[in-house]
Amino acid sequence: MPLDHLRFLIPGFRDVVEILIVAYLIYRALLFLAGTRALQILIGLVILGIVYFLALLLKFNMIATLLGVLFTYGAFAAIVVFQPELRHALARLGRSRMFNFFVYTTTHTAADAIAESVERLARAGTGAIIAIEGEVPLDDYVETGTRLRATVSGELLSTIFTPYSPLHDGAVIIRGDEIVGAGCVLPLTQFPVTDKSLGTRHRAALGLSEESDAVVIVVSEETSRISLAQGGLLNQGVSPDQVREALAARRTPMLAFRPSPSEPSAA
Repeated sequence: MPLDHLRFLIPGFRDVVEILIVAYLIYRALLFLAGTRALQILIGLVILGIVYFLALLLKFNMIATLLGVLFTYGAFAAIVVFQPELRHALARLGRSRMFNFFVYTTTHTAADAIAESVERLARAGTGAIIAIEGEVPLDDYVETGTRLRATVSGELLSTIFTPYSPLHDGAVIIRGDEIVGAGCVLPLTQFPVTDKSLGTRHRAALGLSEESDAVVIVVSEETSRISLAQGGLLNQGVSPDQVREALAARRTPMLAFRPSPSEPSAA
């Protein structure tokens, strides 16, 4: 047959399974690296690799030789220079959902409590920013604030954001139905914001939503309006019911299971 020599291009069952497994592992690795310095380092290495192959293709021998030496000895230097980041990444890998049996999702009770608290904060004119974790872990941002282990409730969220309280000036991070961090620092958006009325909270909400799949809720101290950031987009003037619906849309029927963390419990 004239096309027999192209038969190898037709994938078999094992090939399809292997491709799906590798694609899933790459996807989980990118989720694990999202929002960390490791992702920036990986992008830099990819750029250097592209430059190296271009240098070989164009016969730029000096550049190719220098990059070859860099790749040969750079791995040992990276282990020494980035030892704290590597240790942190391995610890974070142990807490990753990749090794958990079920996805940790926001429960119906937690969604109601969050919607109730933002409504209460908006009525009082109290500024607040609440990040609800998705599949991308937010442990790096939790470490910038105070670690907690407390069940989500409207009263607790309102108390945290009470003006002049120790933890009010920062973000609350929620994982499932637990508050895991308060007073946390979130990354500001790197894109220009044309609306000059948006303050630091809104820019931080946009920044985190750009780097992760978290839903971030902001209550404006100046206007008492509720805003919701997701996927790098900011929806302003939403109602508590819309907040509840947005959180409900993220829930799945899977059970929430996660090994008990070693962090101290909140009083």
